Amino acid sequence: MGEGGKAPGPGVVVVCRCEDVTLDEIRDLIAKGYRTVEEIKRITRCGMGPCQGRTCRQLVLAEIAKATGTSVADLATGKFRPPTKPVRLGGAVEASDESESRELELQRRRAGERGIEGDGHDQVR
Repeated sequence: MGEGGKAPGPGVVVVCRCEDVTLDEIRDLIAKGYRTVEEIKRITRCGMGPCQGRTCRQLVLAEIAKATGTSVADLATGKFRPPTKPVRLGGAVEASDESESRELELQRRRAGERGIEGDGHDQVR
């Protein structure tokens, strides 16, 4: 969505979908002298949305490389966190319960195996 929650107009290229940053904004910043992903990220929030720059980071790097005549490989990629994914609290509790159940079952199996194959000292009653 563009400014005010509206879709961007025709010809507008959105670089960062999470933060609604357009290609024109990126190019304007580069023209003003901002030459690192980190600088552009801090000014526009580009790459700070839920995807953490999974797509837009490469696009910004390509624009900086194009404007400065350098290779993308020679540019610093900046700092990014892993992408976020919402998790239901109930899902985390269920996963914890399942994990405990599996661990108890594994302990019972191991105890049973020791009781069958052991010398009688490890038998489970």
